[in-house]
Amino acid sequence: MAEAVSVRVLIADDHLRFRKAVRDFLDLQDDVEVVGEAENGRHATELADELAPDVVLMDVRMPEMDGVEATRIILSRHPATKVIALSLHDDDAHRAAMRQAGAAAYVVKDQTGQALLPAIRSLANAGVDL
Repeated sequence: MAEAVSVRVLIADDHLRFRKAVRDFLDLQDDVEVVGEAENGRHATELADELAPDVVLMDVRMPEMDGVEATRIILSRHPATKVIALSLHDDDAHRAAMRQAGAAAYVVKDQTGQALLPAIRSLANAGVDL
């Protein structure tokens, strides 16, 4: 049996508790490695340059630089990186903004437990947009 490939993930969210909960959940997975955490979009772009993650979990609304602009910047510099938008808002406007910025998937935070891991694995393993 082939050894599982570790997906390198960067978590970008301004809420420390949420970042910690997501990290704790992902740390339990054998095929996912959390390589960093950012508290705002500007920090996310810096860490993406430094760490070259496979997947960025990007909160849509953050201080200093929102997730939409951070996604544009990261994908312009690292087109192979996949961005999964995370938001409390389940509406067309936020989804459309993140899609236009290049996000490959959109997960509503109250569905994170069910939807996040399948999205990460799908993007990393198949390399296709969701």
